[in-house]
Amino acid sequence: MPLTPQQRSLRARAAAHTQWAKTEDRTARLARARAVFNSRFEAEVDPDGRLDPAERARRAEHARKAYFAKLALKSSRARAARQKGGDDAATA
Repeated sequence: MPLTPQQRSLRARAAAHTQWAKTEDRTARLARARAVFNSRFEAEVDPDGRLDPAERARRAEHARKAYFAKLALKSSRARAARQKGGDDAATA
């Protein structure tokens, strides 16, 4: 019998919690994912690899902060739209 989307989500959530319960070092487990995520900002600010590594890192940090600031703004707008009761939350 196939699972509904909600059942698949519950199964995946339970599996994720089980794995995190077995994880001793959360930082080490996420290190590779964090490195890949952060490398996207380095590629964004220096696609040709011409900058000095320190300058590339400085610019990448600003690009990362800008990314999260934009996410925060989008979240804020969505919350405000929900409070107002409008359907603008999906497009905020």
